[in-house]
Amino acid sequence: MHPSLLETDHRPWPLPAAPWRWRQSWLDLAFIHYRVPAALLKPRLPAKVELQEFDGSAWLGVVPFRMSGVSPRLLPDIPFLHTFPELNLRTYVECGGKPGVWFFSLDTSSWPFVLGGKHVYGLPYYHASTQHGWKDGRCHFSSIRRHGKAGFEAAYRPVGEIFHSRPGTFEHWATERYCLYSHSPKRGLERVQVHHPPWPLQQVEMTLKTCALPAAAGLPLPGEDPVCHFSPGVSTVSWGVEKL
Repeated sequence: MHPSLLETDHRPWPLPAAPWRWRQSWLDLAFIHYRVPAALLKPRLPAKVELQEFDGSAWLGVVPFRMSGVSPRLLPDIPFLHTFPELNLRTYVECGGKPGVWFFSLDTSSWPFVLGGKHVYGLPYYHASTQHGWKDGRCHFSSIRRHGKAGFEAAYRPVGEIFHSRPGTFEHWATERYCLYSHSPKRGLERVQVHHPPWPLQQVEMTLKTCALPAAAGLPLPGEDPVCHFSPGVSTVSWGVEKL
């Protein structure tokens, strides 16, 4: 049994009946959330996907992290997919009673993941020069797409004790999600379910130098500061694509 499956009581719905297909770990994450008007995001979603709001607003998330240990079920880690940085731009949606994540973009330096994410999962992956590393107790993350587009650069470090979010809080609403959605004219609407233990979270000291992902997606940001958190990460499993 995968270690992530030892805890399941926190899930909002039961585990899928089918065997999981892939395992991976998401590590050294920063959750950077901007409050945005719902009217800005709703036109970007398919008709059957409902935009969710918290505290009277929609939210746009920028999430830099390190992917590690990506491998199919029952096989050892794939050497060239062992570890690499990834950067997501996302919001929060619901379809068929299952709240999940909707991605506007996913940037990584891993060509196999770019191609697999696009063709297997129908996700808007982009190839980018991404860098991740720790120095002087801070995680330094940078990313830039070809031709200097969609730049991102930040340095952050966790502060305070690790905690687990409580239902009803923003942290719980934004992080405890167990599926993702995608849509394309050829593939239609699809869902991929995931499972992981509850997110361990910490407060964070954040220096955000550049964040051009929203602008690259045609989503201007408001002037107010984002809400930020850190997580050392979780081990996860994921299932196959579901046609909806």
